[in-house]
Amino acid sequence: MTRRIIRRQSPIHGNGVFAAKDLAKGIPVIEYRGRRLTHTQANRMYANDVDSGHTFLFTLNEKYLIDGGDGGNDARWINHGCAPNCQAWVVENKRGDKSRDRIVIETRRAIREGEELTYDYGITLEERQTPRLKKIWACKCGAQKCTGTMLRPKRG
Repeated sequence: MTRRIIRRQSPIHGNGVFAAKDLAKGIPVIEYRGRRLTHTQANRMYANDVDSGHTFLFTLNEKYLIDGGDGGNDARWINHGCAPNCQAWVVENKRGDKSRDRIVIETRRAIREGEELTYDYGITLEERQTPRLKKIWACKCGAQKCTGTMLRPKRG
């Protein structure tokens, strides 16, 4: 079976995930995997990590998240993009077990072989979005309308 994606160095940031062949619009590409944590556990483990500008934490639902840095797969290397060609979906567990919900990354449009996969991280921080934090969480996607940050604007 031919691989759909491949991980390699990215011009956006560090590692990236690229289409190993042409991908059609609307197909699942990879599931985001890693250790399941409650938000309380994650806050204890990573509370002072907002200044790193780097995270593998993916919110699953109001109770759980996935730590892709612990037992994660290549999905953790998909970079943020302001004009993303992919999107992340929460697939709820059919029995209602929130700890077994999943995240699937799906194409938003057709993607050509060799093109880097991106999605909007939609990061929200409790802290005020200072110029310093926006710089730490800078976006380097290169999109024509790049916002310059991975942080989602706060609505007041």
